[in-house]
Amino acid sequence: MGTVIRNVAFDCADPYELARFWSRVFDCPVDPDSEPDDEEVAIEPPDGPTLYFQRVPEPKTVKNRVHICLQPDVPRDLEVERVQALGAAVVADRRDPDGSGWVVLADPEGNEFCVLRSDAERAAGQAVPGTDPRALAREVTGE
Repeated sequence: MGTVIRNVAFDCADPYELARFWSRVFDCPVDPDSEPDDEEVAIEPPDGPTLYFQRVPEPKTVKNRVHICLQPDVPRDLEVERVQALGAAVVADRRDPDGSGWVVLADPEGNEFCVLRSDAERAAGQAVPGTDPRALAREVTGE
C-alpha cells in the first residue's frame, strides 16, 4: 500500500479566477461544472496532480513554505515571459550568467512558484565546460 498525491491545494480569495490563471499556465480547462462564485474549483493538468483552489477569508501574508516548480518544454526565459503575460509577477530572479538557475514568480494571489530550465537547456548546460555542478544541484532542489 502506497501514498499518492491526490491534489495540491491553494488557499485563495477567488478560487475561480485563480483556477483560470493556472488553467492557462497548464493549457487545461477549469472544471466545466465550476462557476465564478464557487468556494472550491479544480483543474487537472495533463502531467501532474489536480490543482485545487479553495476560498479562505484571510489574505496571504508570508512566503510559501511549499511551492510548485515548473519545467517547461520551451526555453525557460520564454516560459517566464508567457506566464508574466498571463498575470504572474517576478519575485526573484535566480538566473546565473552561465545559463543555469530559475525564476521565482507569484501568481495573481501571491503564491510563489518557480520556472526552471527545460530538459534541452539542462542538457546543453551540462555539456558546457566549467559548469558548476553545485549551481545545477541548486536548480534541481530549488535551494
